[in-house]
Amino acid sequence: MSKETKKKMKLWKKIVIWVLAVLVVTMIGGGVYAYSIYNNAKKTVNDQMHKEVTNIDQKVTKQKVDQLETLNVLLLGVDARANDAGRSDTLMVLTLNPQNDQMQILSIPRDTRTTIVGKGIEDKINHAYAFGGIDMSIATVENMLDIELDYYVEMNMEGLTELINELDGITVQNELDWEGDNGFHYKKGELHLDGLEALGYVRMRKQDPSGDFGRTARQRQVVEATIDKGATIASVGKINNYIDILGGNMETNMDFDDMRNLLLNYKDVRRNTSEYMLQGTGMTIDGIYYYLVSDEELQKVNGMMVGNNQE
Repeated sequence: MSKETKKKMKLWKKIVIWVLAVLVVTMIGGGVYAYSIYNNAKKTVNDQMHKEVTNIDQKVTKQKVDQLETLNVLLLGVDARANDAGRSDTLMVLTLNPQNDQMQILSIPRDTRTTIVGKGIEDKINHAYAFGGIDMSIATVENMLDIELDYYVEMNMEGLTELINELDGITVQNELDWEGDNGFHYKKGELHLDGLEALGYVRMRKQDPSGDFGRTARQRQVVEATIDKGATIASVGKINNYIDILGGNMETNMDFDDMRNLLLNYKDVRRNTSEYMLQGTGMTIDGIYYYLVSDEELQKVNGMMVGNNQE
């Protein structure tokens, strides 16, 4: 073997060693960063977002998750403004069936008139939150639909603006044309919205001929657009920012392990998603508008949800 050949082999050996060293350092650095994100997420969920409630038995829920049983999850979008206790302006129940890979989304109009459990009065369902917080909301929804809830997720709608701004805005397909109270012109067609514009988009109701139905549809649009943008965002460096924003604006009775188990074992339920809006009739009683839902409709919805729970 010539001296020239030996020199080339030594050179290539150095290059290989250098490349391997860079890869190892990169992998270690990435691992440390990933570990820091994991730890931050776990701490944020368990210390800031997690809040147990008296109306849901966590032990029973954990048993259901371990046995891959169907779960009912209450989603609340709370519009808490200055000098206001807040009302649950967005109310949805997700029924997750891992056996059949199905997810059903039931939307409950905020003006739905029902018995407010704990107050003993007939009122709009979104007032339950103002009267008694998340516990009263859970009890009221369970009583009206005759079901058991396993989890709840509460999101401050104003906090959603921070998340959308961090994502550099979202894109939605607008079906109407109107001037918002915030001075923004919501043109019909594709719109790119920042946080405040998105908040105005989900709050508008009076200029929508479909009323709460249209508003609920826009709320779903914004939530889905935010999730889609967050899942595809290029800047991994912002992950901790997203976690911190959620930590300050979201509450749930799920701890970090609950979330991880749902992501692992219930991830396929989105394969077959169906949506249903509680049907009723608008009526003014003593000068106040209510959305009245018949017993027959409630029985129908209960049958849909209970049927989904039967494996």
